[in-house]
Amino acid sequence: MANILDTIVASKWREIEAAQRRTSEAELERQLANALPVRDFEGELRRPGMQIIAELKKASPSAGVIRADFDPVAIARAYQQHGAACISVLTDAPFFQGELNHLTKIRASTNRPLLRKDFILDRCQLLEARMAGADCVLLIAEILPDKRLRQLYDEARQLGLHVLIELHDADQLPRVIDTGATLVGINNRDLRQFTTRLEHTLELIAKVPKHCCLVSESGIRNHADLQKLESAGVKAVLVGESLLRAADIGAKLDELRGLRR
Repeated sequence: MANILDTIVASKWREIEAAQRRTSEAELERQLANALPVRDFEGELRRPGMQIIAELKKASPSAGVIRADFDPVAIARAYQQHGAACISVLTDAPFFQGELNHLTKIRASTNRPLLRKDFILDRCQLLEARMAGADCVLLIAEILPDKRLRQLYDEARQLGLHVLIELHDADQLPRVIDTGATLVGINNRDLRQFTTRLEHTLELIAKVPKHCCLVSESGIRNHADLQKLESAGVKAVLVGESLLRAADIGAKLDELRGLRR
């Protein structure tokens, strides 16, 4: 029986094929001349202190609709105003109710570096991300075979994009490091079962090379979680649901950063 991750990947390949019929890769290449400059996503995360990648995500397969009054530009502005280092924009439509044009709108409205968070399987998605205003893309080790993971990493870097490579399973770490990636994410959520354990990062952190900028993803709910991760050596966290469920997103981000009780 296919798990949810397999289902998403199969759907994504169909989506990619449809997109390629609408716009060729050669046409996307021609459009690159008009792409905006890439901002320093990784550099923002390497600034002193624990940094936060605040995520825009309307829904998920496990949680359903997370925030009904979802205004991506207004939320992104709140993230910027309340100290997010970077902003993650989930662009998958069928399972997360995202849109690629959210990236373009947010890029025009904020100065924070942007991550295109999606299930990246093909170079055309990297070109889409670059044209939409992304500064960084997410690659998920569990859905990319060895050659494809390295190929997409290299192609993204050639396009000037920063790359966050994410893993859940410990046995993926050597192949992630072998790509040359310096921005590494540990997802505390198993995307096959959608179960989440914050301790997962703490169990794997000793295996991550010290030169890597380590990002802990999912399951971060309060300032105490940030403190626990920071003391273990984590450089940044990616947080979405706990922010998006808050009545006052800015106040919740302040609380997460330890600026208010």
